[in-house]
Amino acid sequence: MTTRSIRQDTTIGLEEKGGSVTHLETHLAAGLEVQDAQFLHDFPKDKHTKVFRKVDIRLMPMLMALYLVSNLDRANIGNAKIEGLEKDLKMTGTDYNVANMIFFVSYIVCEIPANSIMLLFKRPSNWIGLIVTIWGIIMTCTGLTRNYGGLVACRFLLGIFEAGFFPGAVFLLSQWYPPHMTQFRMSLLYCAAALSGAFSGLMAAGIAEMKGIGGYNGWRWIFLIEGLLTVLLGVGSFWLLPDSPEHSRKWLKDEEVTYLNLLHRRYRGSKQEQAVDPDTIVEKKKEKRKQFYAVMTDWQLYLQAFIFMASAVPTYALKFTLPQIIVNMGFTSTTAQLLSAPPYIAGALSAVTVATFSDRSGWRLPFICVPLLMMTVSYAVLFSFSDKIANHVALCYTFVVITTMSVYNVIPGGNTWTLNNLPNPNKRALGIALVIGVGNIGGIVGSFIFLSSESPRYQTGWGTCLGFIVLGIVAACSLEVGYTVINKKRGKLDRDEILAKYDEAELHRLGDRSPLFKYTL
Repeated sequence: MTTRSIRQDTTIGLEEKGGSVTHLETHLAAGLEVQDAQFLHDFPKDKHTKVFRKVDIRLMPMLMALYLVSNLDRANIGNAKIEGLEKDLKMTGTDYNVANMIFFVSYIVCEIPANSIMLLFKRPSNWIGLIVTIWGIIMTCTGLTRNYGGLVACRFLLGIFEAGFFPGAVFLLSQWYPPHMTQFRMSLLYCAAALSGAFSGLMAAGIAEMKGIGGYNGWRWIFLIEGLLTVLLGVGSFWLLPDSPEHSRKWLKDEEVTYLNLLHRRYRGSKQEQAVDPDTIVEKKKEKRKQFYAVMTDWQLYLQAFIFMASAVPTYALKFTLPQIIVNMGFTSTTAQLLSAPPYIAGALSAVTVATFSDRSGWRLPFICVPLLMMTVSYAVLFSFSDKIANHVALCYTFVVITTMSVYNVIPGGNTWTLNNLPNPNKRALGIALVIGVGNIGGIVGSFIFLSSESPRYQTGWGTCLGFIVLGIVAACSLEVGYTVINKKRGKLDRDEILAKYDEAELHRLGDRSPLFKYTL
């Protein structure tokens, strides 16, 4: 058996729906050498379970904690708003919306450059620890700002350093887990994002009681304490965040390291060979330009970005506005902070549950479109009763819960879909950064659509959210159709003719454009 058999073409159709190992012949077809394929085939299921339990325990709690504070730090401005932020900084008109928006400007611009920088680090934990620590310092400084200009500057800097975390975390997941185990772990990140909404309200309610201590208003203490928490987690990342199996031999056995490395090669494709002479600097630069061009012109990534937007617009609009909406129901600011927690807890539970079924089924579309349809119904109801929300508190609060239960299922499914269809590791890193960067334009939109002047109707906010949700449904269905058509065309091609025409390095460089690669649905 020759290693020239390309492994990309078996990423779909040969993966099991939650099992531990595949048949020997599928490993061989994926391009592994005989001894490596035999090792995977013979690796016991109980050891498979044990090794990924080790990975889960070491990797996921730290990533979840970091993603929780990431969401906490970008969205706690909504909690600060109802604790006196606008009054103290003399903000008027759309100043609050601009402060929200400016974060996403720097965040979006820095997404791809940040992941490109991360690839230069041998240990991603050093990069992630560095940026988390810096943005924690910036968040702490936000609590000390004395004017509106200082707030905007802090939000802009926060976006620069937060930009590298989420695409880096997603790439890190793809380095540890095969495709059929990815969405559940992705959903755990979004479970943390949902819990950040709950923690934000609960912490803000408690921290706001510190009003007057040190001469600071309650909103300042929200930024100060939550910023210091981020700094502590950032420093801890240098030691607590695992990088790769090769750097984890203190808690992984040699056979477990070998198994994880082979599993990564089998599913994610490539021995990481370069299609050009690695000693030729000019050729390296040309190859990087080709990879960048391949990412920027890839149709699937833009459809994935629309799916991301369909969740990002409602998510950020809700995060920045939910405390105010609950105040509009007739509750005090403290009660509003507390009542903003249960919807996010429900969202966290929903994210994990839906991801479990999605990974088991191996089909992403229904687990993206059904939540989007539920969001359509929820936002339509909230819009209908928004001008008399104080008279329909139970109904509207129920649909707020349904909304958060739906919104946190969309992006994990979409990001998993993206990762599974980008076999080339460099393109995967840049591609997921592009999706997240373009998708987070939804954050800019979400920052501006709920206008104080339209309270409590918020017709622009609810209407815009509904439009983006429909766009996401159309994008997901288009992606499914596109993948299916391409897979059918490639299925009719003669494998031997393709192998005679291309060598392994060329097929590796082509990645998902390879005539042997089939997209996952």
